[in-house]
Amino acid sequence: MNLVLFESGELDQPLPLADPRAQHVLKILRRGPGDTFVAGLVDGPLGEATLVAVDDTALTLAFFPTTTPPPLPAVTLLIGLPRPQTARDLLRDATTLGAAALHFVATERSDPNYAASTLWTSGEWRRHLLAGAAQACDTRLPRVTWTDTLATGLARLPPPGRDRRLALDNYEASGPLPASPGPAPAAGIVLAFGPERGWGPADRAALRAAGFTLHSLGPRPLRLETAVVAALAVQGCGMA
Repeated sequence: MNLVLFESGELDQPLPLADPRAQHVLKILRRGPGDTFVAGLVDGPLGEATLVAVDDTALTLAFFPTTTPPPLPAVTLLIGLPRPQTARDLLRDATTLGAAALHFVATERSDPNYAASTLWTSGEWRRHLLAGAAQACDTRLPRVTWTDTLATGLARLPPPGRDRRLALDNYEASGPLPASPGPAPAAGIVLAFGPERGWGPADRAALRAAGFTLHSLGPRPLRLETAVVAALAVQGCGMA
């Protein structure tokens, strides 16, 4: 990890030695009492933490904020609910690239049982956001939902025309996904991706009715997690 992240209030108490972050500080960063390392508060400032003391059970730390990261790029991902393992990769990598929101939605061809995975019900999903943010050396986490249908997810978007709406589809694409032409509209960019089995006819009709245009990333069908990373790169997300 390039950044050691803490929740608000955690630095007011000792960090247990068994915590993976404590092990990272001691064994990977090789810090000792008096040494510093890059740290941050989730959705708060970046700064330096000083390892004040180490005992048999915990680390004592002091945090000194230095900067407040700017807001995340106004990029929203609308994703057909995938297998939990694919969702784990998406949560981590989309956070690393700087997406502001990830909305996993039930579609015509997604498995409704995926929403009941322990990934979502246990709160595990947040751990993958933290890993992605730590990799990017950023404290900001995207908003995440996983209980909407495609219809309700589309209904939550701003009125059409205020944002740029692009859906990935290998079968009915009007052309390749265009590179970002410059600054995003005020309401940002929405990128929509079907589940691992792709969009169904009703999904495509709903997307078009909501103002999306359909595009592809070329003739080769990609894994969902690969398509998301490639589309974010094409749109310039994480490249600043």
